[in-house]
Amino acid sequence: MTTTTNPAPVPAFCRTPVWYPSLANHTFVTSFVRLRDEEIAALKNGENTTLPAIDVIQRLNEPMRKFKGNCFVTVDTVAPTDTERFTGKRGAVYSARSAWRFLAASAKVREAAAAGQVEHICIRPFRNMNQTREFRLFIRRRKLAGMSQYWLIRHFRRLEGIKAELLQKAAAFVDEIGWTLPEENIVMDVYFTSRGEILIVDFNPWGYPTNPLLYNDWNSDWTGPTEIRLMSPPVKISGDINVSF
Repeated sequence: MTTTTNPAPVPAFCRTPVWYPSLANHTFVTSFVRLRDEEIAALKNGENTTLPAIDVIQRLNEPMRKFKGNCFVTVDTVAPTDTERFTGKRGAVYSARSAWRFLAASAKVREAAAAGQVEHICIRPFRNMNQTREFRLFIRRRKLAGMSQYWLIRHFRRLEGIKAELLQKAAAFVDEIGWTLPEENIVMDVYFTSRGEILIVDFNPWGYPTNPLLYNDWNSDWTGPTEIRLMSPPVKISGDINVSF
């Protein structure tokens, strides 16, 4: 197996099992399966048929059955977004065996396991999230300091007309839960449901190596008016255009 570079250490407060008890009412319902040392080693090595892997698969059966239908599985700080399953099915899994194989196939998950950053498998019901509703919130002193579109794949025109409303809702949400956040300066990824509810997806540490997305640089001025940043619409060029090489 190809050796990969260990990821930067993730602070303990960003691990889902750490922050979930205080913020369970504001995120997806989640179950946790604690892993033994030999099972973490099996995950690190991408094993699927060894006894430790089989033991985990058996323990995953019960919590996954309780959710009914497809699930989405991660480990403490990493989602297996670098896999074919995520590309093709957004990570939806139905069986415990498929869930484990999905995790073991992820280089990101294996790297986290090798770096000692995995203790649990986290299971929640699968939700086919609309990419236009995912945002990254930048929080300083437990107040919203900035907000960015999360998926920088293109301009979403529908966001322009509601961006003020989205910013207002995000600021009110942070004001409501700020006192329960695991750190005073933190980055929080959220999802706006079709009913307008805000659900926490993930936490990241403030500053490098967290991606500032449309803020581009962590040296930005975070003391000015709070704003929401969206991808710009494509530029239309008209008239006679001469291109030379």
